[in-house]
Amino acid sequence: MAPDLPDPEATAPPGLTDHLLEEVFIRIGTHADLIRASVACTGFLRLITDPAFLRRYRTLHPPLLLGFVGCGEAANVYYIPAGPATRFLPAEAPHPNEPAARALAAAADFSFDHHPDQGLSSWPRCDARNGRVLLMSSDSLHGGLAVSPVLSVCDPLTRAYTLLPPIPDNLRASVLDEVQGDQFNFFDAIFDPSGGNEEALFGEETQFRVVCWAISFSMTVVFVYSSVSGSWSHGTSIVFDALDLDIPPECYPIMGRLHSYAYGCLYWDVDMGNHMIKLDINSMEFTTVSLPSDHATRSTMFVEAGEGRIGMFSLIIPEAENPQSLSYSIWQNEGENAASEHSVETTIQLSSDYKIYLFDGAAEGYIFLTGLRGGLTPGSAFFSVEIKTLKFERVCRANIGRDPEYGHFRPFISPRRI
Repeated sequence: MAPDLPDPEATAPPGLTDHLLEEVFIRIGTHADLIRASVACTGFLRLITDPAFLRRYRTLHPPLLLGFVGCGEAANVYYIPAGPATRFLPAEAPHPNEPAARALAAAADFSFDHHPDQGLSSWPRCDARNGRVLLMSSDSLHGGLAVSPVLSVCDPLTRAYTLLPPIPDNLRASVLDEVQGDQFNFFDAIFDPSGGNEEALFGEETQFRVVCWAISFSMTVVFVYSSVSGSWSHGTSIVFDALDLDIPPECYPIMGRLHSYAYGCLYWDVDMGNHMIKLDINSMEFTTVSLPSDHATRSTMFVEAGEGRIGMFSLIIPEAENPQSLSYSIWQNEGENAASEHSVETTIQLSSDYKIYLFDGAAEGYIFLTGLRGGLTPGSAFFSVEIKTLKFERVCRANIGRDPEYGHFRPFISPRRI
């Protein structure tokens, strides 16, 4: 007599609901493992590629650091060749992300040869975020004076691009009246890291905002482009004298190209002073932040240190033959007395193989440095410092010439990249 077997339906454990599966997937710490899970079955793929899940995943797991987008072709190249002068510098071994970086370099087109030149000589990059690259024509300078820039947003994976409309003449004219005969020295632009208030939280993945600013010897002006409206608006303007920085006018302009971002605000390190110029992107209000007195000769960047606190990185000028170092402290309060309300300074020793280090930006939990060997010695390189752990790591060779412009490119995990 055959033994009685239990009913499979009676003994089988209950199936995992979509909610429970999402809780499992959200705890997968590496992007590679999440991708492997997504191809296990169609149900897993549906859950993992859902935009709501991906947005939640990104808040817990920052995107991979894969490399840099820059202009120039090789070391000692001192010119920008005709065409879109941009290329991808992937992370190199022994960096742990080298395999993913190599795969991205093979799959994407960072030459932008398909991009129309619009009768302009070149399109070096301005910024990169969320898998997109922001290009700005170098022809925005004519006779040494800055004119309205021509900007384009490109996707290296799909080869799609969007030419942004020019800044309207009436907006520019109103600003030129304020300048009163002064001329802008240059334009620069970035993707709004916050995405623009509600757009970032509830908008489509294709939406973006571009913040563009121009600097003259007496003032700076900000314009904002929204992909939702498809138009530019005048964000704000500020005359340097109104900032009360105690810097003589002959030392203007006081803002350079290097900027940092934290909690919806842009910061520029002021030349020849112990201040940062702060722009709240949402309110479009300019203010200043005081720095400790020993920062007059340091290059400084602000970052998000977590829990709403500001982290401050500063490059310390080395003494004699000592290697250069990097300091880090966390501000407990960014207010009138912020310069004296920061935690104990942590010193990060940088590799002595490189004589000079320069800040090259910050994003998604990292700051980036360019290491220069100095003299006639070749072999410049890019480095990263993870803000949470302060881990200093070489990413790749830089192969830079003179006056480089570089940006990070670490695309978010998204449906078209799973």
